[in-house]
Amino acid sequence: MNRTDLLQLIAGGENSRVEFKRDDVPPDRLASRLAGLLNLDGGHVLLGVEDDGSISGLSRPPEKAEEWLMQVARDHLQPPVIPAWEVAKPEEGVVVGIVTVPANAPDKPYKVKQGSHWVSKVRVGTTTRDATREEEQRLYQQSGGLRYGLKPVPGTSLSDLDSRRLRDYLTRVLGDSDAPMPGSEQWARLLCNLELATESNGQTLATVDGMLLFGLNVGRFLPHSGIRAVCHHGLEPDYAVRADETIRGPLVPLRGDDGALFESGVVDRAWDFVRRNIEVSAVLDGPQSVERWDYPEEALREVLVNALVHRDYSITGTDVLLSIFSNRLEVQSPGRLPNTVTVDGMRSGARYARNQVLVNFMRDYRYVDARGMGIRNRVLPAMLQHNGTEPDLIEEEHRFTVCLWK
Repeated sequence: MNRTDLLQLIAGGENSRVEFKRDDVPPDRLASRLAGLLNLDGGHVLLGVEDDGSISGLSRPPEKAEEWLMQVARDHLQPPVIPAWEVAKPEEGVVVGIVTVPANAPDKPYKVKQGSHWVSKVRVGTTTRDATREEEQRLYQQSGGLRYGLKPVPGTSLSDLDSRRLRDYLTRVLGDSDAPMPGSEQWARLLCNLELATESNGQTLATVDGMLLFGLNVGRFLPHSGIRAVCHHGLEPDYAVRADETIRGPLVPLRGDDGALFESGVVDRAWDFVRRNIEVSAVLDGPQSVERWDYPEEALREVLVNALVHRDYSITGTDVLLSIFSNRLEVQSPGRLPNTVTVDGMRSGARYARNQVLVNFMRDYRYVDARGMGIRNRVLPAMLQHNGTEPDLIEEEHRFTVCLWK
């Protein structure tokens, strides 16, 4: 980082990715700030800059400051880290130490020793505080250390899973003619092996993934796990809407032996909402007139499935949001991208799965690209062929949005 970059960083003040500190800050306080940055999205600690942005400089030789920093990062952080270190001279005879920790750090949550305990830290604006239980769970999930979908759903039993859909999955989708009968011991064992149910305190309960895929009353046990679908009149959200629907239920459909649809799943119901609220025109394909929708079905289905399959279900109180505007369609999913995944990586075909069980089942139903590269292989080509546009992929602190242009 050169002098100009450093001065610009200081001029911008402290924020969620920049912290000012003297180099005599207590080690546990410095470690706390580093942990908060690591658990959010990386950033910089500027040693030798006061809270008000004035530059005091390092009070010790740079090599001693670096040695002290590495000792703090090794002894006061769990797991230990090796931050990047460099120095810059904003003024003649004044040296500032620049400590940088990366975005998408792989071993979240990072913790700091407090007394006899190690405590996870989160960064909120310019402050760093202890993580709540829910925030810590999300950090574990981001790093792959917690599979939230395997948690038992309190108050459930195997009777809360739709045996009709399960039988359809086993017999028609998988082609298993010897599937056990619902209610049998073999049935319970099979559902546990498929990670749709789990044993807890001597009882067999549905897992979060089992309820999402095959639940009879998903909204009762997992509220806000569906889709809020809204169609607006203009370019921006407004209280007066053309259509507003909450779509909840099992993700997968129920079909007969011949494939005839008996009951739609959430994905198909969301697609039906879109069809009812977008325009269709007739275009000539040779001598024939064919329907042309505002958005290609293949791209839209992929985006809807991704939002449901890859969302962070540990975030409660909000559904996937499907918004139709006069010039675009947006699908907003709760939670950041899983650990190490970037927008550029998605465009180039990076594979990722926050909820692997959901991915596996939706792949069996042919909702998910078998190679796990649906954005690159389905969405991008479909939109380019449809109208020459590419979707906007927007990652924010607590949500991820895909925007398809009309």
